[in-house]
Amino acid sequence: MTQTLTLLGIESSCDDTAAAVVRHVAGQAPQILSSVVEGQVALHAAFGGVVPEIAARAHAERLDHCVEAALQAAGVSLTDLDAVAVTAGPGLIGGVLSGVMLAKALSAASGLPLVGVNHLAGHALTPRLTDQMPFPYLMLLVSGGHCQFLIAHDAIRFERLGGTIDDAPGEAFDKTAKLLGLPQPGGPAVQAEAELGCARRFAFPRPLLDRPGCDMSFSGLKTALLRARDALVAEKGGITVQDRRDLCAGFQAAVADVLAEKSRRALETYLALAPQEPALAVAGGVAANTAIRARLTDLCAQMGARFLAPPLALCTDNAAMIAWAGIERFRAGERDDFSLVARPRWPLDPSAAPMIGHGKKGAKA
Repeated sequence: MTQTLTLLGIESSCDDTAAAVVRHVAGQAPQILSSVVEGQVALHAAFGGVVPEIAARAHAERLDHCVEAALQAAGVSLTDLDAVAVTAGPGLIGGVLSGVMLAKALSAASGLPLVGVNHLAGHALTPRLTDQMPFPYLMLLVSGGHCQFLIAHDAIRFERLGGTIDDAPGEAFDKTAKLLGLPQPGGPAVQAEAELGCARRFAFPRPLLDRPGCDMSFSGLKTALLRARDALVAEKGGITVQDRRDLCAGFQAAVADVLAEKSRRALETYLALAPQEPALAVAGGVAANTAIRARLTDLCAQMGARFLAPPLALCTDNAAMIAWAGIERFRAGERDDFSLVARPRWPLDPSAAPMIGHGKKGAKA
């Protein structure tokens, strides 16, 4: 196997269009030669959330420009690459399809190998990109679309210990922000309000803490906030600025409590494997929440595990993590051909029972 690998990564699973170039010399720390991310917040702001059709169109318009910018910033051309890695799922199917088709076109035109990457694996392997984390480690993926505990045994084998059966925490934060008239994305807006509020004023539930295991639920918590808001409106004709701050503080505290307790249970299972360098890593936009991060940091200190949160730019969706996951797969002998398909659902642990879905979306990944 080649000692030095340089891969282009392409990411388009939700509302961030991204391309990056990562180089790895075996035995050394990986190098992110470039990372280009074009967000779509302004395109979706008026709708209170991501509109799949708008996102897909924006990806189709921007992907080639992002790839060109990433190659230029890295100072490389297609002939300098060893392969093209692309998110093949899970995600919004229109966006994923745009990325896969571009990657196939680049592969066909250049003769470069094609490596399809599970978006969740990109997040799960980020600690190895940033800190060369040895296997096995525990990963909490906590974002707008996903929330699950995974033991990363190696680059292609992940064991799911539990996950959300309905809304992901980031989705719940976004919906809470919308209910309270706060801007999107909801996570930073709710956190800013919560820092000025009283978390004890409203008695919000801590879903599924009375049940064993690591599964989570956040939909009911969002509904509880809606009812508390409506009760205030019925009583006073509206809500004050302090009401909103207290609602945000109570909601954030409930999410933090659930994630902390479920993380404790997941750590107990993981630590039973007696890893030589025990660690809990987090990735996803919600990992930037300072209250949640503080709870998890304290938990790891108590349980004798290292806590790792990669830089925010690598916690949220990006193509550097896809390029790196592609390098890991490539070194493991994994390749794809032009039969690679875009997948809206793609569980990392195929042996685990499907998570319960909601609405018409089917089983969660």
